[in-house]
Amino acid sequence: MPKNKTEADINQPTLFPSGDEEHLDISTLENWLLDAANRIRGASDAPKFKDFILPLIFYKRLSDVFDDEFAKQVEEFGDEAFAREIVAADHKDALENERPPIVRFYIPEEYRWEALRNHAADGNLGQFVTDAMREIARVNPRLEGVINVKDFNESQSGQRTLDEERLEALIEVLSRHRLGLQDTEPDILGRAYEYLLRKFAEGQGQSAGEFYTPKEVGWLMARLIDPEPYTTIYDPACGSGGLLIKPRLLFEQTHPDQKSQAPQIYGQELTHTTYAMAKMNAFLHDFTDADVQIGDTFRNPRFVENNSALQRFDYVLANPMWNQKEYNDAFYENDNWNRFSDGIAPSSSADWGWVQHMLASLKETGRAAIVLDTGAVSRGSGSKNTDRERDIRKKFVEKDLIEGVVLLPENLFYNTSAPGIVLLLNRNKPEERKDQILLINLSQHFEKGKPKNILTDDAIAAATEVYQAWESREKLSNVITLEDAQKTDCNLSPSQFVDVGDKVEHRPVNEILADLTEARITREKADKVLEDVLAQLSLQ
Repeated sequence: MPKNKTEADINQPTLFPSGDEEHLDISTLENWLLDAANRIRGASDAPKFKDFILPLIFYKRLSDVFDDEFAKQVEEFGDEAFAREIVAADHKDALENERPPIVRFYIPEEYRWEALRNHAADGNLGQFVTDAMREIARVNPRLEGVINVKDFNESQSGQRTLDEERLEALIEVLSRHRLGLQDTEPDILGRAYEYLLRKFAEGQGQSAGEFYTPKEVGWLMARLIDPEPYTTIYDPACGSGGLLIKPRLLFEQTHPDQKSQAPQIYGQELTHTTYAMAKMNAFLHDFTDADVQIGDTFRNPRFVENNSALQRFDYVLANPMWNQKEYNDAFYENDNWNRFSDGIAPSSSADWGWVQHMLASLKETGRAAIVLDTGAVSRGSGSKNTDRERDIRKKFVEKDLIEGVVLLPENLFYNTSAPGIVLLLNRNKPEERKDQILLINLSQHFEKGKPKNILTDDAIAAATEVYQAWESREKLSNVITLEDAQKTDCNLSPSQFVDVGDKVEHRPVNEILADLTEARITREKADKVLEDVLAQLSLQ
């Protein structure tokens, strides 16, 4: 038991919250969760322990929400023991009959948060937490592979990765505030969770690119897509889920009375721990209907229809790993899903393989926003030799599938200092946009940050505005024709079409010569004065 708990703390009843708890705002939550993360080893080492910290935050939310929902059942039935029997039986029946239960997630009495907090200091806390998470996953199948991905008792070279003392301290810090239904809004809690992900990314550098896309880039993509009611959004490389969550949040913010019509979100992620983060992220935002699958999207896409065709969506938003080198010609040629009909990407970069997968995943009216390396829209152009990326890009231009390219500022992403672009696809452009491409240059629109730059809100607003208006704007955007694109051999880099530098003022030659003559005369006069002074000094 943590040493800083008093007897009063232990005995204080917490099953039925009084409702007098502080309603947590975003700032309080962010500071609290960051303090919990830093408590383990300090700010510099906290990212190493994200796989311990994030499940515990999620666990506490589940437990506190269950307590709130269970308290309502006790109030209704008038007896705690009877209410517990009803809730347990209902949960079992709901699973068997595939219907919604009266509580979202069932937490057994022996594994409520207070049981973790008050567990005896017998050196067995890590195993108890692990057992608790495994049992909660067992009785709540939707949490399988989400909450039970970490062994809190694991050891390396005979030493506990997270020792008992630090685990106790972490649990105690997380016990400061409730995370129940009346304590904070799901959106606020979800934003705090993403804030913590960003802090972990700042400490992890290169490896952070596997799970985190800067939130400003996510909001830009969401604004450009601007989803409509009853639509679907897909991310085949979803990481921690931010690019799926933001367009849905945007919809709920702009359609506050139509939340039941919000887009459905679908994602696939390769690594187990990142998949778990994405599921937690969706649940913490209260998007419990999010469909996130695990697996290699290229080799085993999980969203398919009748095992014969890819499922198709209204929107795709994604930031796949840039320039992957693990796919050879045989892989593309033997694809079972007819995804790569526009060409085989080179073994040096799967970028245009990803783009073709996303195109194949779009409905006939679908649109996509895809983050890629800047070279994806320029490599190979101008070469007299055959170039696979340029040739695929050329087919996309000729088919009028590319709606726009947005050049981002440098040093935004945690796994590279390269700027990156957002490629916009549209299978069915409006008539006024056909045979045109909008290029937006945001390379100078950032604030200096530590350790990474930050895309400004003004930049997001400006890019959204010119996209919606479909207009050229000095130092920001340029609408070009497909003929213009073909003249550059399909090099679609915005920097060559949108000049963001200051214009040079060219003065008439006669004015420049007159100024030079005046400067020469002034210099000659100064030289004469200096000679006279030196002559006087030499005579003395």
